[in-house]
Amino acid sequence: MRILGIDPGTATMGYGVIEAKEDKIALVDYGALNSPERSPIGKRLRYLYNGLLEVISSYQPDAVAIEQPFMAKNARSALAIGRAQAIAILAAANSDLPSYEYTPTQVKQRVADYGASSKEQIQEMVRLQLELPQVPQPSDAADALAVAICHLQEIHLESLLSE
Repeated sequence: MRILGIDPGTATMGYGVIEAKEDKIALVDYGALNSPERSPIGKRLRYLYNGLLEVISSYQPDAVAIEQPFMAKNARSALAIGRAQAIAILAAANSDLPSYEYTPTQVKQRVADYGASSKEQIQEMVRLQLELPQVPQPSDAADALAVAICHLQEIHLESLLSE
């Protein structure tokens, strides 16, 4: 199974693609889409949407996992992230792919077994689980890989519970 993880943002949208075969997780690719600075929101969203369609076309994932915005910090930034999240859901839907959404706490719980892990702890767990020499950069891409790993762990947990 190939999973595309997305860390939504209207300025920078991180993405990470992993592949799971049996009990092994392998890195396929990761990166970030950086929308044009100081562009109107519509232009930024179009750029992100088209970029995601290219990523989906290139890597042919089976599912898309998207991090939900964290609401407690700043309502304005949560709204912007929500817009980027909607673009990711739309790109998945228009590519006939299922999309799944996870809260930051769910991602932390599935990746590090602790829902209050720091961003650095999560990034280090991504590095370890994917057997990488260093933490993926930019941090948005590492976060996207964490979302993809979260989805994989969720699938694994569901299959164990259904047996």
